[in-house]
Amino acid sequence: MTHTDPDIRAVLYGLPPDDLAERPAGAVQVSPLIPGSARLEDLAEAGLDSAVLLAPPGTVERRYVLALAIRALRPGGRLVALAPKDKGGTRLAKELRSFGCAVTDEPRRHHRICTALRPETPSGLDAAVAEGAPRHIDNLALCTQPGIFSWDRLDPGTALLLRHLPALSGRGADFGCGLGILARAVLTSPKVASLALIDIDRRAVAMARRNVDEARASHHWADLRGAEPALSGLDFVVTNPPFHDGGAEDQALGRAFIARAASALRPGGTLHLVANAHLPYEAPLRDAFRSVTPVLTEGGYKLFEARK
Repeated sequence: MTHTDPDIRAVLYGLPPDDLAERPAGAVQVSPLIPGSARLEDLAEAGLDSAVLLAPPGTVERRYVLALAIRALRPGGRLVALAPKDKGGTRLAKELRSFGCAVTDEPRRHHRICTALRPETPSGLDAAVAEGAPRHIDNLALCTQPGIFSWDRLDPGTALLLRHLPALSGRGADFGCGLGILARAVLTSPKVASLALIDIDRRAVAMARRNVDEARASHHWADLRGAEPALSGLDFVVTNPPFHDGGAEDQALGRAFIARAASALRPGGTLHLVANAHLPYEAPLRDAFRSVTPVLTEGGYKLFEARK
């Protein structure tokens, strides 16, 4: 569906450092990783005056976002795209030139900052948008999209949790649901009354809606570090929590998931968590839960069951 709001004249994708890119006045946020943002995909063609993008690190995802932004700009509209040098920044200028843009490329503070004007007739946009669009892939037998965590393969941590997940019952939640792989397994138990699927990535939530088309499932685009969605009295939580934010390791994410699970569970409710073996989650688990059982460590991952 095309967004035709004439008041949207500028967009911002992500949160680029303020000292590296000036944010256009009145810019509308369009990142799928910031809940409540507008969809870049929905903007009308040739309607924007300017766009500022903190470009994603993945090649297919980055070209998809660049192509969508160029398509949404009016001819002569200004695009500023930047990325850390080791996360796609060194390829930005070449990628923009492949779309027919004349580019200035400035290195600053370990980033590359590219500025371009939208050409009258860009080239290659449709192919880049098609390559980064949602699709069904056979090896997962699921709908997915480049840019989502583990979008084209089963993550080993999730696979470990799947192999050792007990039959669950009652009301539960899947924190960081991704494509809905864990949720599908949980919902094979007829004793599960409801399951809230929650992810910070809008694309993941959209794919999970396709993959988990179940009356017992609800889907939420939300940052679990915030207050939404309201959760209480749950019988169980399953999670393979993220530990990267913006490409850098951030162990606070896992600790936040543990704390949110503890607050959402009823007394006696259980958390089933898998994590990379090097992550020090034992202490926050013991602080938040009455009992913590290390189920096993295997293949660089560790699995816990914690009871409130």
